[in-house]
Amino acid sequence: MTRIPRAAALVIAVFLAGCAAKETPYVERPVQEIYNAAVDRLEAGNYADAATEFDEVERQHPYSIWATKAQIQAAYAHYQANKYDEAIISLDRFIQLHPGNRDIAYAYYLKALCYYEQISDVARDQNNTQQALSALREVIRRFPNSRYSRDATLKIDLTRDHLAGKEMAVGRYYLRRGEPLAAINRFRRVVDDYQTTTHVPEALHRIAEAYATVGLYAEAKKAAAVLGHNYPGSEWYGDSYDLVTTNGEARRQQADKGLFTRAWDWVF
Repeated sequence: MTRIPRAAALVIAVFLAGCAAKETPYVERPVQEIYNAAVDRLEAGNYADAATEFDEVERQHPYSIWATKAQIQAAYAHYQANKYDEAIISLDRFIQLHPGNRDIAYAYYLKALCYYEQISDVARDQNNTQQALSALREVIRRFPNSRYSRDATLKIDLTRDHLAGKEMAVGRYYLRRGEPLAAINRFRRVVDDYQTTTHVPEALHRIAEAYATVGLYAEAKKAAAVLGHNYPGSEWYGDSYDLVTTNGEARRQQADKGLFTRAWDWVF
């Protein structure tokens, strides 16, 4: 039989003793006492401790009505602590175990908020934005008459505007890089998929600008016409109008001239 060296055995013993010291001893308590302690910590802003106490309710009294309440409260405590992943895990579990609970609409709404509040700058990945949009739509689909539906609708508008902003940022990047066709695809996505957002007027102008860049002035005029018809008061329409009626035409005419004609104009 292989012997463990004495030094190694000492290290193992110290490690196990440390683990044992860190373990919270199990002390059985009445369910209301644990729940009330959790609520007190929640109201005091001690969200991590509150979540721990709510979890303890379920651990010690798993079949009580307090355990069900504690699950949703633990999720809320995690949410307040900005521990969104933990909150979502708790909410998914609550939704799976209690689909008919009276707080089920709130659970779906709180889950949507967890994604919504993680929406990042348009320069970053928009996975959380997409998940927020999906979760908010789920709230409206499942609970159209709930008090959460109206707020979810407002947040959907803001979320869609954010996604459109991401497309605009990518489109502008392609324009700066001298890739107008790739830019047009992004701007068209804004016009087609995010028609109610604030980015559509600029998207139409950028489409006109990109077409003019490659010499497709007829297409540029069409985009400018759509912009003028739908957003006549937009500052972007003024820019597009100038682009296709003056500067654009001048550039086109200059491009159509032959080398000899341009040289003649330069001399005289």
